[in-house]
Amino acid sequence: MRRWIAAAAAACLWLVPACTPRPRSYAPEETEPTRQVKPGTRYVLELDLTSGAPTATDGPLLQLPASRTYTGLVRAIERGLADENTGGAYVRFGAHTFDWAQSEELANLLALVRSKGKPVVCHAHALGNATSMIMAKGCSKVWLSPAGDVETIGIAAQIVYLRGLLDRLKISADFLAIGRYKSAVETFTREGPSDDAREALNATLSSIRRSWLETADAGRKGLGDALEHGPWTAEEAKRQGLIDEIGFEADALRAAQTLANAPAASVAFGPRSAPKGGFDVGEILRLLSGAEGGGSGRPHVAVVPAEGAISMQAGGPLDGGGITAKAMIKTLRRLRDDDTVKAVVLRIDSPGGSPLASDLIWKELVELKKKKPVVASVGGMAASGGYYVACAAQRLFAEQTSIVGSIGVFGGKIVVGPALAEFGINTVTVPASPEPGAGERAAYASPLTPWDEATRTRVRAQMQSIYDLFVARVAESRKLARETVQESAQGRIWSGAQGLERGLIDEIGGLSKAIAAARKLAGLGDDAPVTVEGRAESLLETLLLGEDASEAQIRTALARFEGRARSLLDELPKPLRPFVATLAPLLQGEQVLAALPFAVTIE
Repeated sequence: MRRWIAAAAAACLWLVPACTPRPRSYAPEETEPTRQVKPGTRYVLELDLTSGAPTATDGPLLQLPASRTYTGLVRAIERGLADENTGGAYVRFGAHTFDWAQSEELANLLALVRSKGKPVVCHAHALGNATSMIMAKGCSKVWLSPAGDVETIGIAAQIVYLRGLLDRLKISADFLAIGRYKSAVETFTREGPSDDAREALNATLSSIRRSWLETADAGRKGLGDALEHGPWTAEEAKRQGLIDEIGFEADALRAAQTLANAPAASVAFGPRSAPKGGFDVGEILRLLSGAEGGGSGRPHVAVVPAEGAISMQAGGPLDGGGITAKAMIKTLRRLRDDDTVKAVVLRIDSPGGSPLASDLIWKELVELKKKKPVVASVGGMAASGGYYVACAAQRLFAEQTSIVGSIGVFGGKIVVGPALAEFGINTVTVPASPEPGAGERAAYASPLTPWDEATRTRVRAQMQSIYDLFVARVAESRKLARETVQESAQGRIWSGAQGLERGLIDEIGGLSKAIAAARKLAGLGDDAPVTVEGRAESLLETLLLGEDASEAQIRTALARFEGRARSLLDELPKPLRPFVATLAPLLQGEQVLAALPFAVTIE
């Protein structure tokens, strides 16, 4: 039976401006960047971030090389830091923004470059809250385009409540939640936040704000109100000390070379860092078949990106990709049986979703952990089902500005029967059993009739059971007493800094620290390779073709793939898609969700 819910009615919390790949991509270490310098020449390390740095290698058809992922970016900075010929760094941001956790890690990595006496010159077309944090701590000199601006306007939250609209439409929301702070249902049942929800949100926002200001202040003293009283024009931002110079990218690059006393530049990350000549025929065949591309046979660490909402399988009107139990379990089992993989880093950024899928992935990680070290690195968030999965790791890292926790569950349905009755459309339930209450039980998933008290009691018992299991999994994984976990549970969200204090994570740090910890746990050296794992299915499998498919069949399948219908998520604003996708399990027949009820984004 399906559960019905209005997809457009997802709550949203804003921090404003606050074909499928082969199994393994090339290890970042094994993808040599384009170098415009002769060996032994002092050079400026150029990082082109204008197109971003996606967590995963997955693309609509062919995947990105691992060197173009966020893991590749982190490794490029570390390699540049270790190269004695690197005189400094030049970083191009364009107008691209990074989430809070990525910004925090990049600020720290670039600050490490500066601490070695190597200047870091950064250029941007526009800056927001989080990117300004990178600039303040990580950059020796900050350049801004003449027509650019700096939108450092502070952090706030906006949550949409639909109770008034539903009342006008005669639509009721039958929703229940387990956990004092599990406020997802409030979007449908209230016109504003409860005192508990406001308390939790204020505490988390205050913690993120404090970390943001302290990180910026560690690099540039005296910014003060400038970080929260924008937006600023380029000239105003310079007077406020948010930037140093106004000019174009070429001007900033020349300045970087002068400061570094380096006559040349080497593009270590970005679109121009790929090997010259593009893909060869053999590489295209490997992409199609899913053959191993990065396996050098050396012992290495595997990074597994886990991004988006968690569901049992892809498909349906809310299909937005994300983390599916089927693909993730297949990948983890392959890594478990691969003797060259000595440790696994799960890079997770998820608001949760299906508790069933979360539990199955949790179990697979536990089994993997019996054979080799498993370390989790939290990106923007590991909330609810995302934290359920992440807590299985033996070491758990998060940045101060990451969101963790939200240990709680909710579920329910939208009831449209009364609205239809306004138009003369009546619903009659005829049960097969003559037993009292049989009709109400049989129709409990129907969007046409509300729950009676007996059915509501059964649904609450189901939710309580899943909540208790969630708490038990966290207690087992984190080696904490259940009573201790309960103090941090009840659906409450925490910043990474708060999570460290409460034992929800082990250490503050980003992907770089997680990889270092994985190497150490596995007994590997600092130079051990790192691979970025993709989904387990090859492109031919995605296209529903066999390995012996003809060229004509492949062309037909590719055309069909390109012409596939857009999902409902494609029509929503991009920041909302991952969080509306967390509701997809309700449409796939699940009764309870372990998901964060907010959409968190950054401009």
